[in-house]
Amino acid sequence: MTIKDFATFKTMEGTTLPPGDWITVTQEMINSFADATKDFQWIHVDVERANKESPFGAPIAHGFMSVSLLSKMIEEAIMIEEAKMGVNYGLNKVRFPHPVLVNSELRLIVTIAKIEEYKTQGYKVTWDCTVEINGKDKPACVGEFLTLLF
Repeated sequence: MTIKDFATFKTMEGTTLPPGDWITVTQEMINSFADATKDFQWIHVDVERANKESPFGAPIAHGFMSVSLLSKMIEEAIMIEEAKMGVNYGLNKVRFPHPVLVNSELRLIVTIAKIEEYKTQGYKVTWDCTVEINGKDKPACVGEFLTLLF
């Protein structure tokens, strides 16, 4: 969805955007996330051990990997042409109700919960986010994601 300007965007408070595209979480992505965060817990990166010993029967993605995908998923859901840049501002009430097994498909359901003026040059946006897992009743991640748009 492309929005021309902030004036139009501000009228969208409370709007749920169309679901995003599915993103497949591969073992390569999980390993790269482990490299970046230095979190090498075996349940994520040791495929053989996870297949044998994990209660999930396969490697799972880091919970924070789901959170880290929010920026990309929101960027793909909506673009505001007038915006020059956006930055992450924080998170509220984040939970990980269901593990993300390797090769799961994720997509974002997002509502523009609140749009507030930020200082004199931007907006603070609260996004209500649910990261769905294809074929699962429970989501991978739920929470409020806050961004600043300028």
